Amino acid sequence: MDFDSVVVGAGIVGSACAAELARAGMKVALVDIADPGLGATAAGMGHIVVMDDSPAQLALTHYSRQLWDALETSLTPACEYRRTGTLWIAADEEEMQEVLRKRALYTDNGVAAEAITADRLYELEPSLRRGMSGGLLVPDDGVVYAPAVARVLAMQACDAGAVPITGKVTAVGDGRVQLEGGAELRTRRIVVAAGEWSTRLLPDLPIRRRKGHLAITDRYPGMVRHQLVELGYLKSAHSISGDSVAFNIQPRSTGQLLIGSSRQYGAEDSGVDFALMQRMLARATEYMPALADLSIIRMWTGFRAATPNKLPLIGPWTADETVFLATGHEGLGITTSLATAALLSSYFAGRDSTIPIAPYLPANAEAAHA
Repeated sequence: MDFDSVVVGAGIVGSACAAELARAGMKVALVDIADPGLGATAAGMGHIVVMDDSPAQLALTHYSRQLWDALETSLTPACEYRRTGTLWIAADEEEMQEVLRKRALYTDNGVAAEAITADRLYELEPSLRRGMSGGLLVPDDGVVYAPAVARVLAMQACDAGAVPITGKVTAVGDGRVQLEGGAELRTRRIVVAAGEWSTRLLPDLPIRRRKGHLAITDRYPGMVRHQLVELGYLKSAHSISGDSVAFNIQPRSTGQLLIGSSRQYGAEDSGVDFALMQRMLARATEYMPALADLSIIRMWTGFRAATPNKLPLIGPWTADETVFLATGHEGLGITTSLATAALLSSYFAGRDSTIPIAPYLPANAEAAHA
């Protein structure tokens, strides 16, 4: 079977790529061992957020959030897309200085952001522990149920002519995608969008697996109104080595609260690490003491693909001219899925993209990793 492009992986990134390429007129195959959105996509928080670890990360997340706004009208109710806004919480005056830095940076880049006082913080979120110094409100950030979005994007891809193929991919390269059982797909462009599984197909990729934990409560409507994140998240959960936890809580449309977050390198077991989960929940109750009295109904883990510079790999892989990457998004795959697809589509069409693709090219990541 011959295609213009074969997308390997039907998570939210792969489904977005398949939809974008099919709409551009390509003959596309979307291949996965399971239904869309059942891997790392289903294990994440679904936080649509502008992040600023680097200028390239800020550009990619801001651009993608704008694409989410455009996609909203085509999402189903099951996608649960809401602009809750993000409240970055400053626990002390040192973190309030970080609030002012972030506000200035966001404002300079066209991202609405408001520094708020402690009094205003408690008006917005009364359940927070007293004694905080204030925070940063980014009102246009949102939350979404990502598995449902992946299904919508996969359906859009099929409506535009893409062919869904269920099967385990065993090898990619030289214009061929090998499936378990002997079937072979041929194409000029193999798009590897398999998240942490990408290294099973391409072992030389500069990607490490990171394990994360989440917990969800019973229904407590109105207890939390915004996505709440401690400013310490920037130095703890985004550290590049060691295990870490940080306060990160999301209100679901059901009234449930989704609690994170943790990050582990080197963990291969997909089971819940109860010691780390206890640390994560203890951290959450430091910021919101009432959480200690809530009922948690489920805990789970997921693995994400992390790169050394915290930027995804988007574009041609240097080792094979037929292989292109859309992987390495770590905890921002849901946010940046739409921008990833748009950048790749522009690259294939030979036209300038809305933001430059250069910072995310695999060649640049490999050079930095060397």
